[in-house]
Amino acid sequence: MRFGKNGKLSPRFVGPYQILKHIGKVSYELDLPNELAPVHPVFHISMLKKCIGDPMSIIPLEGLGVDESLSYEEVPIEIFDRQVKRLRNKEVAFVKVIWRNHLVEGATWEAEADMKSRYPHLFPSTPNQA
Repeated sequence: MRFGKNGKLSPRFVGPYQILKHIGKVSYELDLPNELAPVHPVFHISMLKKCIGDPMSIIPLEGLGVDESLSYEEVPIEIFDRQVKRLRNKEVAFVKVIWRNHLVEGATWEAEADMKSRYPHLFPSTPNQA
């Protein structure tokens, strides 16, 4: 089972969840919420990470919109900044996007053309000047 979507925006860990019991030498049973009922609750120790309270590594499952395949769509909130990168023969415009369920420090640089085609509501329309 995958938690999230592939790519750079996929969460590395979900949780934290309480350990119910130690099973064998290298596996643990976790107390998973009802939303994760299709997932087997026993995990190998290599799949677990100690929760040290870093808010950047913890994504709350509530309000995330997890569907049946245990994935969710990341939704952009606003455009935070703009910049133009000059390559050899062309210039590429980038925008810094703040995503839902992420802090401002988790904002990413995305291609402006790609973001305009996927999320046109983030860009104010400018009327044609005569």
